[in-house]
Amino acid sequence: METAAAPVGRDEELRRLATLLGGARNGRGGSLLVLGEPGIGKTCLLTAATRAPGLATIHLDGYESESTIPFAAVQRLVSLLREHCEGLPERQRQAVRVASGQADGPAPDRFLVGLGVLGLLAAAGARTPVVCVVDDAHLIDAESLDALAFVARRLAVENAAVVFAARDDGGFAERMGGVPRLGLTGLDPEAAAQLLNRSAERPLAPSAAAAIARATGGNPLALIDLAGDALVHELPDLGLGGAPVPVGRHLEEHYVRQVRRADPRVQTWVLLAAADSTGNIDLVTAAAADLGLGPDDGDRAEVAGLVELQPVVRFRHPLVRSAVYNAAPGAELRRMHGALARAAEGLGMVETEAWHAARTVMGTDPAVADRLAHTADLAARRGGLASRATILTRAAELTAPGPVRDARQVGAAEAALAVGAAHVAQRLVGEIDLPAVDPVTQGRALAVRTALSLFTADTEGVRGATAANLRAADAFHGQDAEREQVALLRAFESCCTAERLMSGVTLEHLGRRLAAGADLAGGPTSDILRGLGAVVLDPYPRAVAPARAALAAILALPDDRMMHMGTAIASLGTFLWDDAGRAAALDRAAQAARDSGALQVLDTLLWVMALSELWGGTLRRAVAYDELVREVRRAMGYDAENVPNVAVMAWGGAPRDVVRAIAEGAAATGFGGVEASAVASLAVRDLAEGGYQDAYERLNPLIADPFLQVTPDQYPDYVEAAARSGHPEEAARVARLLASLAEANGSPWCRGVAERALALAGTDEDAERHHVASVEALSGTRAEMDRARSHLVYGEWLRRARRRRDAAEQLRLALAHFHHSGAELFVARTVAELAAVGASGDVDAPPRRFGLTAQEHTVARLASAGHTNPEIAANLFISPSTVDYHLRKVFQKLGVTSRRQLADRLAAPPSSAPGATPPSDDNPRPTTS
Repeated sequence: METAAAPVGRDEELRRLATLLGGARNGRGGSLLVLGEPGIGKTCLLTAATRAPGLATIHLDGYESESTIPFAAVQRLVSLLREHCEGLPERQRQAVRVASGQADGPAPDRFLVGLGVLGLLAAAGARTPVVCVVDDAHLIDAESLDALAFVARRLAVENAAVVFAARDDGGFAERMGGVPRLGLTGLDPEAAAQLLNRSAERPLAPSAAAAIARATGGNPLALIDLAGDALVHELPDLGLGGAPVPVGRHLEEHYVRQVRRADPRVQTWVLLAAADSTGNIDLVTAAAADLGLGPDDGDRAEVAGLVELQPVVRFRHPLVRSAVYNAAPGAELRRMHGALARAAEGLGMVETEAWHAARTVMGTDPAVADRLAHTADLAARRGGLASRATILTRAAELTAPGPVRDARQVGAAEAALAVGAAHVAQRLVGEIDLPAVDPVTQGRALAVRTALSLFTADTEGVRGATAANLRAADAFHGQDAEREQVALLRAFESCCTAERLMSGVTLEHLGRRLAAGADLAGGPTSDILRGLGAVVLDPYPRAVAPARAALAAILALPDDRMMHMGTAIASLGTFLWDDAGRAAALDRAAQAARDSGALQVLDTLLWVMALSELWGGTLRRAVAYDELVREVRRAMGYDAENVPNVAVMAWGGAPRDVVRAIAEGAAATGFGGVEASAVASLAVRDLAEGGYQDAYERLNPLIADPFLQVTPDQYPDYVEAAARSGHPEEAARVARLLASLAEANGSPWCRGVAERALALAGTDEDAERHHVASVEALSGTRAEMDRARSHLVYGEWLRRARRRRDAAEQLRLALAHFHHSGAELFVARTVAELAAVGASGDVDAPPRRFGLTAQEHTVARLASAGHTNPEIAANLFISPSTVDYHLRKVFQKLGVTSRRQLADRLAAPPSSAPGATPPSDDNPRPTTS
């Protein structure tokens, strides 16, 4: 690697960079974020990266005037890699083309665009190892930055690397979470003195060099530039002690003096270029002509060493540009921006024209504000919600007080919230005077504030979110029926989040409001609201039909709407005890979220899917979904889940004190649903360990204070706990209630657990009939853990009836199902029963990981289910080459040579749903025969 451009004292940083680039050459792609203040040496390291042998270089710089143009940087990158676009999967190719302005279509999610860019870099690296060098990354538009950060986090086995250089302004490093960082600070005194003396015309005295190094904080650019300036003789006498000089201020003064030595026309040309910041020569040239300047003025600026003109206008250093710009009076800056706006309009650069026009305005300007609002709409069409938020904020500032300004400000808050910029949304919506605005704007602002309270886990906000959403619905009433219905759906969702901790409204009032909202219009949303209202208000038998109609209405929605209905799907499916329908609908919603790159939506869906599997599924699938939650959050740049799925942890054997602590923490922030699911899961642990009285005491408060569709799921556990802890009347009462539910809904899953409850709560004369009916009803369902438990309690009853051979048969089936479903917490109880009848517990050992990592295991399961590498890559948000790498490792560890052998080795039956993650295993091998 060429290192001559690197400043003195950067050996360790160069070694780290060399390791990264060496990995890219050898199929171990990666990324690096170089952080530091101006002049600290970032650009020198990037120069070293571009000179690394054996690597093709892609340059991608950030520009301030492009910072609100969505996917502007992605557009430039795609233009450099366009020859690889045809090789992308169709959805990714379309997303990249729409984002880069090459095609019209639905606004793409920034993470789907990121997946497409990852594919382009991987394809380019397959031909020649490549490094993408991104300078001034803090100036890149928000959408491109999110996409590039996604790429940086997902590079693993590609022949590609991404190196960012940026100032750590405004929490930039946090936004790049998950990307390895390299923080640059000033040089140590010895290296600083060495660089200073190497750059000065004559060596400085050691005391002077030390004083200058201390005063500049060891900033390399400051040392180099000040070494040739008269200021170098003044610094040792500044008397600043150990505090560094504000280098930016001193260097800016230094550069301003250089510029002011030039001809006035050159000074104007340089100021114009500083106001532009994109480096677009055509734009600057056209604006210069508008101001009466000629091409030779730019040439003279280049001769003076202030700028370079090929291939774009580039200042020697960002501080030169900021020095020139900050030293100019406001009127002169507005003149420059006006010329650039007119030039941009002539060149058809709509976003750039609006950006510069906004900087010519003092006070309000309706015309410019309208152009900005139009630009914000264009940004939204390309998926640029972060840019939309920024542009609409400026449009609101330029709009006179009134309804239009209020609407623009709340629109900016909505866009900011959609991309997770909670602090921006909070500031924007906090400035709105709710009593003074029109009803629709008031409702929109209330909706944003409520969503923010859930996003930030504000305790009172979480508990009061249902009431707040209903207030938003009231504000929309008679004004905007569609928004009113959406607010009502959100009210139900927030009710499910807080559960018994909900405040400010009763369930009865919520139900009445949902039912009334169904009458606002026809169509699927009305059917959904009608069904949810029935779930809340009506007796169970009467609520079944509207609940079924609601679930059917959700399934009739297009994917882009259906994927946002996870809570309603889970609630209705659970209410109807429809294990298969619930799972299929959630799978489809999750696949839609994957296909569109909506990782934030997918994050929530996978969390819901994991929880749903605990009641009506398998622990193995629940754990797989929970692992995918963490994988998705890593792809978004987060270290862990927003709220840990503590119920899965409890079933999986996490220490009880840890489970209780997390549950109590969730309750303290208003997440009553998380707490209740944890308590119910600990009760299952009690049952598995024979602690029937503990389980009874844990479940009794939940049964005594029922909550919608959640409590009936806990009836089977409660009956078992009550029947075996000396509470036969309670067991019989709830068993009969459960049987009445099964009669009304016709669900085999519900019938199976109801028959088990009747067997546990009834007399020995009727017990066997109910036990047999239970295992038969559950044999065709996805509820494998319930099936195993029915075999277990039937086997226990047979043992007490001294039918040892029959008991052993049922217990072996139970053990096989427990192993296959991952419910190892019941294995000890089952093995003990087998031992009591003199039988062995060596039945179908649990599926093993074979030493596979979590991602290898997921890739292996998908591959064994028949999915192609591109399908697996799209599902896991990685590149096909990473999938291939993991599969090679899997084949090596498992000793197989084909996917067919892999399927046999993992004992995972094929999935019937292409693209589903993970495979559903709807028909596991153990049976009731």
